Amino acid sequence: MKVLVINCGSSSLKYQLIDSDTEDVLAKGLCERIGIDGALTHEPAGKDKIKTAPAMPDHKTAIGIVLEQLTDKENGVIASLDEISAVGHRVVHGGEKFTKSCIITEDVLKEIEACNVFAPLHNPAALIGIEACQELMQDKPMVAVFDTAFHQTMPEKAFLYGIPRKYYDEDGIRRYGFHGTSHQFVSNEAAKMLGKDIKDLNIIVCHLGNGASVTAVKGGESVDTSMGLTPLEGLIMGTRSGDLDPAILEFIANKENKTVSEVVNILNKESGVLGLSGGVSSDFRDVKAAKAEGNKAAKAALDAYAYRVAKYIGAYTVAMNGVDAIAFTAGLGENDDATRAAIGEYLECIGAKIDAVKNDVHGKAAVISTDDSRVKVLCIPTNEEVMIARDTVALVK
Repeated sequence: MKVLVINCGSSSLKYQLIDSDTEDVLAKGLCERIGIDGALTHEPAGKDKIKTAPAMPDHKTAIGIVLEQLTDKENGVIASLDEISAVGHRVVHGGEKFTKSCIITEDVLKEIEACNVFAPLHNPAALIGIEACQELMQDKPMVAVFDTAFHQTMPEKAFLYGIPRKYYDEDGIRRYGFHGTSHQFVSNEAAKMLGKDIKDLNIIVCHLGNGASVTAVKGGESVDTSMGLTPLEGLIMGTRSGDLDPAILEFIANKENKTVSEVVNILNKESGVLGLSGGVSSDFRDVKAAKAEGNKAAKAALDAYAYRVAKYIGAYTVAMNGVDAIAFTAGLGENDDATRAAIGEYLECIGAKIDAVKNDVHGKAAVISTDDSRVKVLCIPTNEEVMIARDTVALVK
């Protein structure tokens, strides 16, 4: 079965065509600057990357162009759209309504729209992508896969905030968590690597990219996660602040005569490693280079980042009453051995020892802990698209 995976942003669209039998990527690509002037990068398996600049006034046009590329006689990978059996859509926020992936119906679309209040940038874009696909591929079953669904197994003690109960009961304000498809995929892969049943394992997954989160996975279920109502909470990230004293918002707003929305924008786009480094960059490679040149702010940013990740690992070890494995994933987690080593310096107290030689791995699955480490430490490349394809196949077969 061939599954088209769609991930829509407000002005972009990522896609992969996956053969679910082998989980091979037949083609992938990115549409950018939708609604502006348009730019397409298309990568058929085994062929050179193709870059073009077709006009993309809207998402429907962009998806139409993608379908043309997939079936193109020269650069395509399928003879016709008949070869696509289903479409899987990434949806950021499913609220409490969606505890798992589901076939998209009119009722599902209404429920996704009701969650727009929690993800005003992401959910509307997903809906546009879904509706465009429905128009262009009317006979294809479509599945919604939610970033938040995997975390719906969290108990109340983990997802409730210490605010008046009415805000949860009436408005749904609680911890939802994100990166769920990644945490689910990586925790399953960790169990496979260890040759054990995931139901018997306590696993901590560290999804470390420009956006970053840590999740405690007990017996295959998420029991706590670092992101909250929005992706702003938790770890220090590329440009996001992560955890802070809420009174800081009022302090900055009063001092600089800004609205709460303007301060939240600072916390989302001007903070994190970018802000802590004094504006060097949100890219860890640039910050590491600045540190090597003696930039003290850059060093402080990297130190704070590693410390915050280690604190969450420690907290989740306690939350699960022990940990069997710690898995690093996503762009930074998979590729940056120095960051993994810096985090590892805090972990020997819980029985996790990183081997310096084994840790010299980038973008490949590997055990990076010492032979005598009680807790196994792993590097596992994430694959959210494959997870979306798997859920899609399970629902439409």
